[in-house]
Amino acid sequence: MAKLKFTKHLLKKIEELFEEIGYTIRYAKGSFNSGYCMVENQNVAVINKFFDTEGRVGVLLEILSNIEVDQEGLSEKGVKTYKQVAKHGKEEEEVVEEKNKE
Repeated sequence: MAKLKFTKHLLKKIEELFEEIGYTIRYAKGSFNSGYCMVENQNVAVINKFFDTEGRVGVLLEILSNIEVDQEGLSEKGVKTYKQVAKHGKEEEEVVEEKNKE
């Protein structure tokens, strides 16, 4: 399976997916321990603006793995993007689990 490349194109697709599921992404400076924070009771993710493309994609994938996404409400393009990045997340989890078994 090909590894997902963290490019500006992928970042744009993920940002569009977040918009489609009702989340606002803001890039701002701050001292976030994890590189981002979620605004309580609002669908707003604030991400460290000093992150490069790879860091931004990584953080957005982490956030996406921790929220529920109703695929029924997504466009065809949104579903395709979601499946692409969700599959990548599962592969990463399997690699970590295998390393922990050793």
